[in-house]
Amino acid sequence: MADQRILLDPGGFTPGFETVRDLSAIIVTHQHPDHLDRERLPRLRQGNPAARLIVESMTHEILSGAGVEAEELRSGTSITLGEVQLDPVGTHHAVIHADIPRIDNTGVVLRAAGEPSLFHPGDALDAEPGPVDILCVPINAPWCAMKETVDFVRRIAPRVFVPIHDGLLQPRGRSLYLTQIDNLAGAEIRAADLAGAGAVDPAAD
Repeated sequence: MADQRILLDPGGFTPGFETVRDLSAIIVTHQHPDHLDRERLPRLRQGNPAARLIVESMTHEILSGAGVEAEELRSGTSITLGEVQLDPVGTHHAVIHADIPRIDNTGVVLRAAGEPSLFHPGDALDAEPGPVDILCVPINAPWCAMKETVDFVRRIAPRVFVPIHDGLLQPRGRSLYLTQIDNLAGAEIRAADLAGAGAVDPAAD
């Protein structure tokens, strides 16, 4: 986006992210290991020495305690990455179970003049990002149900939604979730499945 190469949530379910190069920034929405693989993070940073590491507040505390320098991602405080404006939104991770303490979670909206805007919610469906063109949609998790996911897509009403957070699904289950969400989201909202597609423009018609 606007000549900025931004990696969101380099987590343990994502193979090979540590080999990505030429990054402008690495963004982490929360501390869970499927969103931040702390073992591979040093290799990613070594390969991208100029990249800014920008992380949600509780994650910032954890990394700081381990001697890792990072910038803090605070809801309501915008960050500029070249010509990209990053707006952090949201506060808490979705409820997994009443017996499991909630951690913080901060989603991010990316906007640049002349470019489609994008919202990545992390692990929560309650943030208010404002109008966006592309919505990253968690399609499966211990904390969500499909009915909530569909209502999230309808509420945000993007032009395009991109399925994410599918690491627990086998292929037939993933296809079922994606098809149902696509069918129920509304005719004016289309899915852009990037899995295995390489570098693509999800907003392209």
